[in-house]
Amino acid sequence: MAFWKQFVLSLIVIAAGFAGWIFLVPRAADVLRNAGVPENLVAKVAPPVEPGGGASGQGEGAQGGGGRNGGGRNNAVLVVTQAVVQGVVNDRLNAIGTGDAIRSVAVTPQAMGTIREILIKSGDKVKQGQVLAKLDSEEQVIAKGQAEVALKSAIEKSNLYHNIKSSVARMDVFDAEIAEQGARLQLQAAELNLTRRNIVAPIDGIVGIVPVNIGDNVTTSTPIVTLDDRSEILVDYWVPERFANTVSVGQPVEVTSVARPGQAFSGEVQAVDNRIDAASRTLRIRAKIDNRADELRAGMSFNVSMKFAGDKYPAVDPVSVQWDSQGSFVWQVVDGKSHKVRVSIVQRNPDFVLVKAGIKDGDAIVTQGLQRVREGGPVRTGNELASNNGVKTQ
Repeated sequence: MAFWKQFVLSLIVIAAGFAGWIFLVPRAADVLRNAGVPENLVAKVAPPVEPGGGASGQGEGAQGGGGRNGGGRNNAVLVVTQAVVQGVVNDRLNAIGTGDAIRSVAVTPQAMGTIREILIKSGDKVKQGQVLAKLDSEEQVIAKGQAEVALKSAIEKSNLYHNIKSSVARMDVFDAEIAEQGARLQLQAAELNLTRRNIVAPIDGIVGIVPVNIGDNVTTSTPIVTLDDRSEILVDYWVPERFANTVSVGQPVEVTSVARPGQAFSGEVQAVDNRIDAASRTLRIRAKIDNRADELRAGMSFNVSMKFAGDKYPAVDPVSVQWDSQGSFVWQVVDGKSHKVRVSIVQRNPDFVLVKAGIKDGDAIVTQGLQRVREGGPVRTGNELASNNGVKTQ
């Protein structure tokens, strides 16, 4: 036999076998659908399957024998449904932040010298203007005394020239007045230099560890002590880019600290950065936390939590989501019939799947009996069956 004849004969045998499989196997249509064959093509080539277990021709035989599987409600597929509920995504933000005092100053001297006295210790609370330490000031005291003597001499000379101005030149009187003013300025400069020998607190705050000792020579860049005003704590943290248009100044936040397990502190957003970090695609946020009880410290790490309105989506049972060659879908029951609704999964949770779809709260979605559900096919829910048996279902 020629090769082409063998090939044609093989195709005929395969086609005959496939047709026989379609018409003789009750669940052939299910296999075709699971393989991705379009529904309209399946409806043309495969006979409908009735609850009795056979094709339409077999169903008639069964009907003739017992009459139990005829048309109407008895042909409806028994399923269990669950109502669509509303789910929320992006309604809460958790981030890690670092705390800092609302004001922090590293105190340095305004002049060079040797420390002669330290008047504070670590942990002390100080007020603005309070003297923290003193430098040696002998030279400044002498300079102030010299300035006082010079001013006194200039005043006497100026007074004398004013009393005898009729017998002296006007220029001499003017020079005496200028000399007096210069002497006053010299005294002010001497007093300022003497004042700068005292190192004072520029803000109210709490003293940190004092790194210097009496007798140390210091310059204007030597840190004497660090003062922290921690009546409020600033917490800097970073949020994903998608929250950029959601976070606003004044929005409430809640923070917890490893140092205070189980205790939450309330605050609000103080500042929002003006740009997204290009490397991390995050936005810097600064929150302000009340700390009048002085329970928090600068440098602590914080877990920051924020609540938002979030985005609302329909939520369905995870087992109700099915897949075919075109993607994911669910079966919706409307007026006793099943309809395929395409869905796009937004977020998977342990109890629900949030989806984008043309369904709304309260819609009935099939969760059990999915294998026998068909597009436009009649269905009856487990609630109806339980009602017929006198059982109340929720």
